[in-house]
Amino acid sequence: MDLFDRQLAAIADQDLETLLGQYHEDAVVVRLDRVARGPAEIRAFFAAYLQAKPQVDEITALQRTDDVIFYNARMTVAGNRVNAFGTLVVKDGKIWRQTAAAVPAG
Repeated sequence: MDLFDRQLAAIADQDLETLLGQYHEDAVVVRLDRVARGPAEIRAFFAAYLQAKPQVDEITALQRTDDVIFYNARMTVAGNRVNAFGTLVVKDGKIWRQTAAAVPAG
């Protein structure tokens, strides 16, 4: 199972510890409403995110290079259907930088 598949599985299982294990010690997660830097902020970020019961309904597009994963997914978050876009930049086999944005699904 590769990093992206493990990420999806950890979200589906609501497994915070597995999810956090995917992130580099110097990781940064960037969303339009928040930036989380380092282990403590990323833990708090994902603990709150998992409380919204995110569910990946469908991966609609996926592009991978040596160290970048770019995706588009239809998701349900806090009961709302959204169209999510994100980028994972990988360093040393872990997520080093992540961007994510979601808009209401139409």
